[in-house]
Amino acid sequence: MEHQIYNIGTLAYIDEQLDELNEEFGDLPEKAEKQKVKADKAKETVDETEGIINDINEFISKARGTLVELKQREDKLKQQQFQVQNNKEFDAITNEIAFIKREHSKLSEQMRKEAMKLENLTVIQATQVKEYEEQQKEYTDRLNEIKTITKTQTSEIKSLSRKRETMIGKIGQEHIVRYERIRTMYGDAAVTISRTSCSGCFNSLPAQQMVDVRNNLEYVYYCESCGRILLPEDFEVDEDYVDSL
Repeated sequence: MEHQIYNIGTLAYIDEQLDELNEEFGDLPEKAEKQKVKADKAKETVDETEGIINDINEFISKARGTLVELKQREDKLKQQQFQVQNNKEFDAITNEIAFIKREHSKLSEQMRKEAMKLENLTVIQATQVKEYEEQQKEYTDRLNEIKTITKTQTSEIKSLSRKRETMIGKIGQEHIVRYERIRTMYGDAAVTISRTSCSGCFNSLPAQQMVDVRNNLEYVYYCESCGRILLPEDFEVDEDYVDSL
């Protein structure tokens, strides 16, 4: 088990298991992040509508107070009309009353329009809130799915990662550097010979190289086509050995 090529093959086996566990996540993290963006945007829409509704409510509240003041001013001016001494004062008060009535009418109409707008926005906001809740639920569901997978895999990943470090310590540093470089290009850095070909790229191998790979287990051979590390055709991982790491 201490032959260099077997150590590399065992490391590749452990990495394959780790890759399979990580692939269970698939694109879930990316989908969860995209869903979060959708939920956040839906929340922004709800908040924007809420802001407009608050502004309208504030306007209506102030307008009601203004209407009361205008009415009080009108009533006060009407009482003053009975106390005037000449037509000039009477006409002035009459004009002021007419102005107040116009302001009262204009503000009342504006209030009516804003009240209708408020009613429509309230209906729209209810739809927006429902959309946000649905988007947020989908985001939460994706997070829970990730948490479930993570919880299931945590101990197994930790165990495999520990075994991986143990195997790395058994392999020459120059081979580890090249092994890791190959893994950035291909998922499988070390592959077996299949008949007369590399099982990674399926290109034919020189006959002498196949003999060397089989007989010289301390030397590391690489496929001339794809650069992967070549394992003997009969290579098998000792799972009991892996479990004992």
